[in-house]
Amino acid sequence: MSRLEDHCWSCSCSPKAETKHSSSGANWLASKAEEMMSIITSVLSHAYGSLHDVRTANLIRRGLVLFTVGVFLALVLNLLQIQRHVTLFPEEVMTTLFSSAWWIPPCCGTGAAVVGLLYPCLDSHLGEPHKFKREWASVMRCIAVFVGINHASVKLDFANNVQLSLTLAALSLGLWWTFDRSRSGFGLGITTAFLATLITQLLVYNGVYQYTSPDFLYVRSWLPCIFFSGGVTVGNIGRQLAMGGIEKPHMD
Repeated sequence: MSRLEDHCWSCSCSPKAETKHSSSGANWLASKAEEMMSIITSVLSHAYGSLHDVRTANLIRRGLVLFTVGVFLALVLNLLQIQRHVTLFPEEVMTTLFSSAWWIPPCCGTGAAVVGLLYPCLDSHLGEPHKFKREWASVMRCIAVFVGINHASVKLDFANNVQLSLTLAALSLGLWWTFDRSRSGFGLGITTAFLATLITQLLVYNGVYQYTSPDFLYVRSWLPCIFFSGGVTVGNIGRQLAMGGIEKPHMD
């Protein structure tokens, strides 16, 4: 009789023991799973933070390069226009950096950085990566053509500004067709030309400086062509830098 009672007692206790054991095992698995998820989350957060830091640093480097290019081009091209008496500044601002207004180089540098960073972003947003002539030799030729267009704007003599404007417009479109040929490049170049011309007109209207022989709302009618070709040129530089060419430029 005692053996029968012991057997019944053991049978009645065994499910409770098994339940307790399985419960502790489930808790252990849950804790391990939670620990593993915490580790994975920490690793992913660290990786994302590192990737974000790399992208931010790359963006800053590209912006600094574009700013420097814009400052250099502004100094050279603005000095050329001043020497040819295309633009006139008050005498008090002509005693500064390279006989030019001090605020022009940083403004042009900032504009170049913004436009150069926008071009690859717009390409990515539209899903149309720019693949036409993607090498540094083409970018350098584009810069040379842009400087040539600026040189022509002050050196060529035409009967009137309309003829000069039409010639520079054809040259600017030729620059876009030769080195870009993208819809995003054309659209952003037009936008750059419009905004830059509008800002220039406001500056001239407020007497900051002036143009000789103005024929288009206080400025020269060929000025938008210069801004358009400049936007395309800076955009090509920004695209090339976005490819990682900032570290290893290839001069073919």
